Amino acid sequence: MRQTDTKARPAKGKADHPHNGAAQLFSDIANRTSQAAGRALTFMIAAGIVLLWAVTGPIFHYSDTWQLVINTGTTIVTFLMVFLIQNSQNRDSAAIQVKLDELIRVSAAHNSFVGIEHLTDDELDEIRTKCERRAEAEKIGEETVKKTGKKAKRAADLVTE
Repeated sequence: MRQTDTKARPAKGKADHPHNGAAQLFSDIANRTSQAAGRALTFMIAAGIVLLWAVTGPIFHYSDTWQLVINTGTTIVTFLMVFLIQNSQNRDSAAIQVKLDELIRVSAAHNSFVGIEHLTDDELDEIRTKCERRAEAEKIGEETVKKTGKKAKRAADLVTE
């Protein structure tokens, strides 16, 4: 039996409740499978299976059953991987969002942005537009300051000559 370091892993929270046992089981399977799927060995095994299937084509006279085997296998794997990939994506997005929220909370950034991922698409578009306008205005302001600084330097150079 493998011991885990409880300090290294955050508490599971709601997943420890009995009614979330299936969700925790799925999460564990999804974690292990997504880690395994991203390894070179897994790719090599999959490529080997496809190669084996291709080599057996002449043996089975490229029959409909021969084609059905690879089509069914790839369809099943693809169907299941969609759910695993979505689970990984959801988990990663949630973790990143929490990290960003914490960075915003402890920095000089606008705390009003914490939680905006729950807004509608239209509300997010409105905020994005406002942020883009603000960034453009800041850029114009910085350019104006640079131009003013250059003019001031030229004036100072004229006075000192």
